Amino acid sequence: MRITVLTVCPEVFDSFEESVLVKRARERGLLELNITDIRNYAGGSFRHTDDSVYGGGAGMILKCAPVLKALQAVRTEHSHTVLFTPSGSVYDQKKVHAFAEMEDLVLIAGHYEGFDARILEEADEEISMGDYILSGGEIPAMAVIDSIVRLLGVIRDESTEEESFENGLLEYPQYTRPADYEGRKVPDVLLSGDHEKIRRWRLKQSLKLTKERRPDLLENRILSEEEKDLLQEIEEETD
Repeated sequence: MRITVLTVCPEVFDSFEESVLVKRARERGLLELNITDIRNYAGGSFRHTDDSVYGGGAGMILKCAPVLKALQAVRTEHSHTVLFTPSGSVYDQKKVHAFAEMEDLVLIAGHYEGFDARILEEADEEISMGDYILSGGEIPAMAVIDSIVRLLGVIRDESTEEESFENGLLEYPQYTRPADYEGRKVPDVLLSGDHEKIRRWRLKQSLKLTKERRPDLLENRILSEEEKDLLQEIEEETD
């Protein structure tokens, strides 16, 4: 898979490119990561990439010419171009899987107060990382890359299958040694060796956490009979 990031702050990615999972994916030939400096496509001796807004307004926005020239230089017939904008669809695990199946992904990291609208016209998709504002799209780009790399086979499949959101539920609590730390004990069921009881306990805890913290995830979920029974148990315990 090839991922290209267009940015005016390429230095931000220096340490990220050397992070364990990203480096491993690149070494194994699973990921080709290219960081492209938009400034290289800006005219003039100062290589300005931003300018004031027509019609007035506070702040500066990214000019269309350098961004679109950079995009033209890296885009192929297989490229899927993504912009990070407040108006985009919220990024979730379903989208992570969709992106991980793509051959060529181009991420445009904004900066300043936004984009010239003509840049938006060239995007295949707009993505939002949530209802908050960042100073640039570099952190969202790294978040997207990291979430994709986890699915490319650089970690064991079973390590990702039961993570939060993979099955539509929040992940159950996990523990490691010691079994008793200053009176705070690991649940007995996890020490029992009974794999069926452990599986059922974990599912129940996932349902409980999801019900308490992200009830919206349960609204459109088709519940199994076991899940219905466990939710009934949870409700009875809280009454």
